[in-house]
Amino acid sequence: MSRIDVRKTYKLFIGGQFPRSESGHSYEVLDSRGRFVANAALASRKDARDAVVAARKAFPGWSGRTAYNRGQVVYRIAEVMEDRRPQFVEALRRGEGRTSAAAGKVLDGAIDRLVWYAGWADKLAQVVGNANPVAGPFFNLSTPEPTGVVAVLAPRESSLLGLVSVVAPVIVSGNTVVVTASPDRPLPAVTFAEVLATSDVPAGVVNLLTGSLDRTAATLASHMDVNAIDLTGLAADAEQATALEVEAAANLKRVRRAPAAEPDWSEDPGLDRMTDVLETKTVWHPIGV
Repeated sequence: MSRIDVRKTYKLFIGGQFPRSESGHSYEVLDSRGRFVANAALASRKDARDAVVAARKAFPGWSGRTAYNRGQVVYRIAEVMEDRRPQFVEALRRGEGRTSAAAGKVLDGAIDRLVWYAGWADKLAQVVGNANPVAGPFFNLSTPEPTGVVAVLAPRESSLLGLVSVVAPVIVSGNTVVVTASPDRPLPAVTFAEVLATSDVPAGVVNLLTGSLDRTAATLASHMDVNAIDLTGLAADAEQATALEVEAAANLKRVRRAPAAEPDWSEDPGLDRMTDVLETKTVWHPIGV
């Protein structure tokens, strides 16, 4: 006797939980050949606001951890991804149309990228901070601090390596994040959210929305409790990117502008995605006191 497949229900990831969209709406996810794969949650503006609330609630605890501990947590994400290799390879194969071998290489890149950022966690302050020379009997110290809640529009094409490359630098530097997954290729992102939920990442540090950017991006750009926004997911969409920059100006958000084309995620990522979401605190202290 044949058995009925147990179909998976793909949901959002907000505050460490997997809720359905409050709107009750979903949309069809198609594979690289246009064939139906699954229904995914279609996030609403209310879902975006709930995600920001969860991220803000998690920020004090996450930013208050030692940089070394944040590095350990990000490394743990890489460990769990390695354990779930077959699931990620299948999601990449169906979503991006890759062969199993090519999907495995992309997964290797995503895991290695997490390890790379984990290694920077407790070294970044030494590189971008400074003891400044001053003409007087004072110590003058500049120290990087996380900016707060960061909204990220993940890349549309690179649904896993690109996603990891824009999320990891935000959280390893002490921020919390609300990220919108690739609208057309959300399944690797949802699988990544399951990894976050089963690793050591505290609830609310990463919140993931799926669905159309038309329903969530403007809400995140204009939200007064979002401190920075990364528009990478709007590569080659200059009109929408400009409109979101205007929305972001309401509370002087830091804005990482959309590139002219989606970057090559296999290249050396550099430090700018971490430094873009850091503030510099400078302290003066009298010598001998």
